[in-house]
Amino acid sequence: MTVTNKQRILGIDPGSRITGFGVLDFDGDRPTYVASGTVRSPDGTFADRLKKIYVSVGEIVQQYQPDIVAIETVFMARNAGSALKLGHARSAAICATFAFDVDVFEYAPREIKQAVVGTGAASKEQVQHMVVALLHLDGVPSSDAADALAAALCHGHQRALKLRLDDSLTMVSLR
Repeated sequence: MTVTNKQRILGIDPGSRITGFGVLDFDGDRPTYVASGTVRSPDGTFADRLKKIYVSVGEIVQQYQPDIVAIETVFMARNAGSALKLGHARSAAICATFAFDVDVFEYAPREIKQAVVGTGAASKEQVQHMVVALLHLDGVPSSDAADALAAALCHGHQRALKLRLDDSLTMVSLR
């Protein structure tokens, strides 16, 4: 049974200095690479960095018009200050999507790694390797862009599974 719904997913790996993004088109459970890259926040005040994330993510959403945004949740950072800064960066990225009325889904870093690599304890290099292999990329994206592509892959896999389950339940109820 093949899932036939099409959807564009924007994955975001938030960071206060570097925010990764990756755009994938899913036709059922088959991903196709569209674009990826990073948003580098300027030196200066923290507010200036958040503004750069907000504006840039808004431009990315406007350009690629995703149906869904998949963003990594905050993990326990080395210290509370780092976790707070990461939370602010996530908020800036999420708020940038509000004007475009896209659904936002959040995934834990371990959940994303599990979906793409098969283990929640995967290294950044393992995530990069699997993203290249799964998407048949010619080059290796930066670790931040690869993490964002992995978030999009994670949502795409979750979505495909849900569609299959819904389809199976429909078939059972028709019997």
